[in-house]
Amino acid sequence: MQIADLREKSYFNDRATREMAMHLKETPQNPRETLAYACKILAMTGQEAGLAGQISLRSERPGAYWTLRFGLGFDEATADDFIEVDRDLNTLTGEGMANPATRFHLWVYDARPDVMSLIHTHAPWVSALAAARQPLVVAQMDMTPLYDDCAFLGEWPGVPIADHEGVIISKALGDRKSIILAHHGYLTAGISIQEATYLAVYLERAARMQVRAQAFGPLIPVDDALAREAHDYLLQPSIVNATFRYWSRQADRVLATGR
Repeated sequence: MQIADLREKSYFNDRATREMAMHLKETPQNPRETLAYACKILAMTGQEAGLAGQISLRSERPGAYWTLRFGLGFDEATADDFIEVDRDLNTLTGEGMANPATRFHLWVYDARPDVMSLIHTHAPWVSALAAARQPLVVAQMDMTPLYDDCAFLGEWPGVPIADHEGVIISKALGDRKSIILAHHGYLTAGISIQEATYLAVYLERAARMQVRAQAFGPLIPVDDALAREAHDYLLQPSIVNATFRYWSRQADRVLATGR
């Protein structure tokens, strides 16, 4: 084959997109089961932080959301451990109370009608960037799902148990899908539980890569056009959902075998 015969990249992108839609089909799952798997994935990837981690899903009921009842870690979560709470964190469905720090989630949901699920943790490597007050530098392909989509809040407003912190965090997030919170941790905002989890795992990996790579010198960001192309490709729902299902199977194996 001659160079002149090489097909445009758009041909392969379109073909891959069509074939993924055909072969990577989503299996319907109860939302609370999906939330439980998201928790297992977060625990499996080392994102447990005592009771500081939070996950939520917008409810069909206006102004309400589902969240893990307070007092449980991600590794313990089952579908029955999720409760539905209202705007003042009163429990509407299930037993138990919400983590008081999830109050700021309401402000994000109000500001972002496109967001269906939120994850917040103090994952070790993102927390290292947060402690150093460093924004993310997208310098490698696996970081590109976060390209131009990871905000940075440089000041810590305190433990987010009041409305004030929700206003600050939601404004800092803006229209992006994730944010690093200085002196704190991170938040991911997905159009689904699967996307919020996918972003959470890749943000922690990206932070780990950044911290390690800095030992070799200044980071060189990926070319903007290529990073944007990779961002859009890797955030396709077919890829996000298939990856989530793989991690779910992996989490089941870890729980069953301990490895």
